[in-house]
Amino acid sequence: MTQNNKPLSSIAQQVMLLSEVLNNVGACIFAKDLNGKYLYANDMVLELFDTTLENVVGKDDSHFFDLNISHQLTKNDNKVLLEGVMVEQEETNYVKSSGECRIYHSVKKPLYDEERNIIGLCGISTDITEQKRLEGIVKKQKDLLNIVLDNVDAHIYMKDNQRTFKYVNSRVAALFGLPAEEVVGKKETDILPEEVAEHFYQSDKKLFETGERQTIDETVIDDDGNEHHYLSVKVPYYAEGEVPVLIGFSTEVTELYKLKEQFRKQANTDSLTNLFNRRYFVEHAEREFKRAQRNGKPLTVISIDIDHFKDINDQYGHQAGDEVLITVSKHLLPNLRSEDVLARIGGEEFAIVLPDTNLAQAKHIAERIRQQQDSIRLTGHWQGELNVQVSVGVAIMLNDDSTFDMLFSRADKALYMAKNNGRNQVYCFS
Repeated sequence: MTQNNKPLSSIAQQVMLLSEVLNNVGACIFAKDLNGKYLYANDMVLELFDTTLENVVGKDDSHFFDLNISHQLTKNDNKVLLEGVMVEQEETNYVKSSGECRIYHSVKKPLYDEERNIIGLCGISTDITEQKRLEGIVKKQKDLLNIVLDNVDAHIYMKDNQRTFKYVNSRVAALFGLPAEEVVGKKETDILPEEVAEHFYQSDKKLFETGERQTIDETVIDDDGNEHHYLSVKVPYYAEGEVPVLIGFSTEVTELYKLKEQFRKQANTDSLTNLFNRRYFVEHAEREFKRAQRNGKPLTVISIDIDHFKDINDQYGHQAGDEVLITVSKHLLPNLRSEDVLARIGGEEFAIVLPDTNLAQAKHIAERIRQQQDSIRLTGHWQGELNVQVSVGVAIMLNDDSTFDMLFSRADKALYMAKNNGRNQVYCFS
């Protein structure tokens, strides 16, 4: 006997083959009637329910799932059976036999009879529970990493060798004034002014050319003209099959930079007059001395002392003495060239080193200084006016000078000669 001209044995073989295929697909395959009762379930469904096919066929999901919390399952079945549409969605189902929560990617379609009437549904559900668990772990780790990176006191970013941003943390986004998602995928030239982008690209380019870590100081001027200083570390990263990228860590060190400059200034500057101090003067003068020796150029030193300064302090008080020091300093500065260095080297003593200046030129400058100071009439909380006068000594470097100290000592001797000769005068030591 045949059916549709095929031997029954052939049909049986095809059914067995189809059953074998469905049992080895690696997913739950099932069919239900209009009442949601199972017509068929493959081995993976039976394994999930921990029962046999005879105990599944004719029963609905209330026997196998906790439908009080497996809401999506019933909702999706009804949508297929009542509306005749295909549903593809994730379902979270709670299995009664094991108490497990399983997550499936389910595809469900209506079944039709010959007259296109819906008679049930068929479905395939792929277990993605482990995948979702791993995705959850990755998401938590990514969220945690973003929290860390967004709260690190640094600007962190990734760029490829085409200058396209692959990642920015919240500090970089805030610096650019854009949401992070609007920065990623754009080139730095799309976001930054051209000159700033080119400045940053120089170290980026060096990293990509050498493949070596770069540590650099970078300075950016904002829209208000304020300087911001960054210490940047850039490291290469290579992923197989992808273009090279760099990972950058830029820490703003503007306050540290200012503090460093402040310390440097304090180390080299007299706090009262804001002139250089003795330490800086000697260091600078020794460099000029060696340069003058190499080049055969003249070098002169002027030593200045305020006359009767102790009497000013004693008669008018130390506040008046400080005012005199500040005033003398201000009147000395206009006599300097950019290459000259003026310093307060003691209580009421000042010194100037003048590169490429001969004795006659230095003497002329010294006399101008003396006259300017003699014209000062200083008033303050004291009665009357203070007339400030100075004594000045001048010396020039000699061929047999082996150290700057020899030149400086002669300038001091010239100063004492000016004071011994009656003060308020210039004495040259030649």
